Amino acid sequence: MRGPHNIWRLIRTGATFERTGAMKLALEAMEAPPALRFAARVLGWPFKWLGYRGDPALPPVTRALTALGPAYIKFGQVLSTRPDVVGHDLADQLRVLQDKLPPFPTEVARRTVAAELGAGVDVLFSEFSDSVAAASIAQVHRARRSDTGVEVAVKILRPGVERAFRRDIDAFHFAAGLIEFLSPSSRRLRPGDVVSHFESVVTGELDLRLEAASASEFAANTKEDAGFQVPEPHWGLSSRRVMTLGWAEGIALGDVAALRAAGHDCTALSERVLQLFLSHALRDGYFHADMHQGNLKVAANGDLIAYDFGIMGQIDEYTRRVYAEILIGFIRKDYRRVAEVHFEAGYVPADRDIDDFARALRAVGEPIFGMDASRISMAHLLAYLFEVTERFGMETRTELILLQRTMVVVEGVARSLNASINMWQVARPVVESYIKESVGPAALVRDLARTVRVLGRFGPRLPGIAEALLTRQTATEEPPRPRSLLTGLGLLILGAMIGAAALVLFEML
Repeated sequence: MRGPHNIWRLIRTGATFERTGAMKLALEAMEAPPALRFAARVLGWPFKWLGYRGDPALPPVTRALTALGPAYIKFGQVLSTRPDVVGHDLADQLRVLQDKLPPFPTEVARRTVAAELGAGVDVLFSEFSDSVAAASIAQVHRARRSDTGVEVAVKILRPGVERAFRRDIDAFHFAAGLIEFLSPSSRRLRPGDVVSHFESVVTGELDLRLEAASASEFAANTKEDAGFQVPEPHWGLSSRRVMTLGWAEGIALGDVAALRAAGHDCTALSERVLQLFLSHALRDGYFHADMHQGNLKVAANGDLIAYDFGIMGQIDEYTRRVYAEILIGFIRKDYRRVAEVHFEAGYVPADRDIDDFARALRAVGEPIFGMDASRISMAHLLAYLFEVTERFGMETRTELILLQRTMVVVEGVARSLNASINMWQVARPVVESYIKESVGPAALVRDLARTVRVLGRFGPRLPGIAEALLTRQTATEEPPRPRSLLTGLGLLILGAMIGAAALVLFEML
């Protein structure tokens, strides 16, 4: 229920940050304006006693987020990959949120396995460890199958996590509505839609059967990708609250010192992370949308291993082409083309001036090129982008939320491995390859070929459609218009002919 009772949840959020000492640290790390810092402290102090105490052994911000629950922990996980936004000290503190949270008892995990899979742990597995990784939603146990001897990872949802997420998302919906009411200018950003999108993503993450399906699809899409592995699911040992995958042995991508000690090339790894993400997003339209260091390992042979497929992103082919053209436009400094793509896609209202928009984009893009990546303040860049979008009336594109969020996360992961990485130079070959294959004459032929295949499915119905057109024409009070009717039928036939020709060309290519 998204009623005023959620005010209590929001007040307690601020009170928890104040009580744990996280409020001051978080605002300073994100370089909040002095006026905002003062207002937050004044409003938070009277309610300090209402906040959760949290675990005193944890750093303040981590302590506050873990006390508030899984939805807040998810937010902290994203910030942990952005030292350029929150500072290196705070990013290091937040990194424990990725897979080092306090686990729930192993006995509870064993009971969950028995209830979900219909047999006890001792029957299904010859070995079953205590928790080896605990995150906001679930924890993982290392095990060995009794029947095959294969080593596996068993992921089990935390008790009561579904209810906790529903409570937090309910408060987020209320907060979004309150923001839209108090600040009408914020409605173009559609905060309510953003929260709804987040809700749909989290709902999928709370059903481990869907995560197993995602792992299977992702593995099939990426099986030919050099230097990349995806563990396969064990369907017979998976259910709604339990999922079993092949065990991934390797060094955590966040342990840079261990990677270097093992002889791995961190610069090459940083480039591979970014290029693989772009390849999956553009080539497949299906990508890992939670690619922080806690969900990536490096195998002994140098391969990247991805796991935890609870959040996956999907974008249609048209949106992928738009996104690629925007990226390549920035890479080539063709700001006029970037502006045109925004207008063509309807991202910017048609009544705005395209030349002004192109100049605004130049002001965003130019500072990036020729500058050491470690000197770029993403916080300042995002602040300026917000001003540009507000000026030109752009609305939040909910279908791109996961893509944009993951791009930020992946860039942060890459920079943790190589602080001087230039994301534009690394991205260029992937984007140019996609543009070459997906925009141009060859792509047009493939599109026409797909069109004729669709028409082919309707082939048996074409005579009936023509007859209906004739019947409708003769039933009107006006005299028949054979020219317009023939024009309609002619276009239909012409479209089929063009599609057939395209199909022939496609088969020849």
